[in-house]
Amino acid sequence: MADQASQGFFSPVLRSARLNAARPWLKGTVLDVGCGSGALAAFVDKDKYTGFDQDHQSIEVARRDFPAHGFCTSLPDNAQYDTVVALALLEHLSDPQKELEKWAEKLAPGGNIVLTTPHKAFRIAHDLGAKIGLFSSGAADEHEEMFDRRGLHRLAQQSGLSVVHYERFLAWANQLLVLNAPSRH
Repeated sequence: MADQASQGFFSPVLRSARLNAARPWLKGTVLDVGCGSGALAAFVDKDKYTGFDQDHQSIEVARRDFPAHGFCTSLPDNAQYDTVVALALLEHLSDPQKELEKWAEKLAPGGNIVLTTPHKAFRIAHDLGAKIGLFSSGAADEHEEMFDRRGLHRLAQQSGLSVVHYERFLAWANQLLVLNAPSRH
C-alpha cells in the first residue's frame, strides 16, 4: 500500500492527528512499521529510528526527505526496539493478529507497541468522505477490518499482549492503543 497521506483533502490533517497522538509514547529505539514517506522520523533521533515499508516508492521519498534516518523494505532481523509503531495500518492487514505477534517479537523488554486505527463506528463516514475526495480513496478501499475498543482489546489478548493505554482522538473517529508483552523468561 503506497503512502496515501497526500491523497484526499483532509488526509494531511489525519496524518498530523495520528502523529500527535503517538508522539508521547515514543521511547528509546523506534521501529515505524508501515512508515510510508517517513513522517514520524521528524520526531525521532536519527540514531534511534528505523522505518519499514514494503512500498519502494514511499521508502524512496522517506530516504530523500530524511537522509540521516534508516529505512528498509523488509522487516529487520534480530533487532529489538523499545517502541514499535504502526499508524493507520492495522485495519489494512489481512491477519492483524499474526502481524501483532510478529511486532511483539521485535520488542525489547519493557517495550510498547503503539497503534492508531480509525474507529469502526466511523466506517460509513470514512467511506463517503473517500468517495468525494476528503480522504484517500485508496486507503478506504484497502480496509480489511475496522475495529472498536472491544475488538482491539480482544485482538491484543489473542496476540498475548496487554493493553497499557487506550484513547479516542480526532472527534472520536480514531483510536490510539498502546500494548506491551508480558515479561519473557
